[in-house]
Amino acid sequence: MAIAYPQFFKPKKVEPSLMVSVSSVNLSQDELKKVAAYKAVEFVESGMVVGLGTGSTAKHAVDKIAELLHTGKLKNIIGIPTSKITHEQAVSLGIPLSDLNKHPIVDLSIDGADEVDQEMNLVKGRGGSLLREKMVEAASKKFIVIVDESKLVNYLGGSGLAMPVEIVPFCWEFTLKRLEMLFIEAGCVGKLRTVGEDGEAYVTDNGNYIIDLYFKKDMGDLKAASDAILRLAGVVEHGMFIDMATTVIVAGKLGVSVTNKE
Repeated sequence: MAIAYPQFFKPKKVEPSLMVSVSSVNLSQDELKKVAAYKAVEFVESGMVVGLGTGSTAKHAVDKIAELLHTGKLKNIIGIPTSKITHEQAVSLGIPLSDLNKHPIVDLSIDGADEVDQEMNLVKGRGGSLLREKMVEAASKKFIVIVDESKLVNYLGGSGLAMPVEIVPFCWEFTLKRLEMLFIEAGCVGKLRTVGEDGEAYVTDNGNYIIDLYFKKDMGDLKAASDAILRLAGVVEHGMFIDMATTVIVAGKLGVSVTNKE
């Protein structure tokens, strides 16, 4: 079937054999996430080292991998979790785990994204795991991104929601102001991520803080933006995943598309 993409999303290469119709069922957003996740798991083969993503969509993929392991349809899988919460999930499901020290090359990673632009660039990290996600997914031969169609944007930051930057806690207000100044022309506003009623700073798995950047306009050249952010002392990593995704699976009301990077 033909997939009706939003006007701005023009996939580079769509495999017709990998299109699946879901139009006969009125699916919720979480059900669409599950459809995309299960489609991604079809790429996993026995004997692989697999990066296990973090978040509500990736959770479905981890569940499915565990199910296939228990039924014997997959064998000898080694998982590399991208967060403490995914580590806990995988342990509870009996998925054998390791890390990048022992397995520096990952065959395949599956993870969600908060935004996907028309060039398959991503914003990730609204769940707080961007550093470990980027480390694992950068070490992967293939990186499959699974999203529902609400995550497609005209440009990164285009949803009006957060583009996270992980920073060291030391003088975080100073770092926040410097981040805002980098993108003053894009109307950037930065906020320290907090938790609880007392507004305590959110602390990542790595003991760092997160500054969420909000943009009113396109930030411009992404590679230049990335370089500028990473040059700031105090910045650990940002949530732009540029030229990293090799496949994007999008589940929408009209079906599921599998788009491969050329």
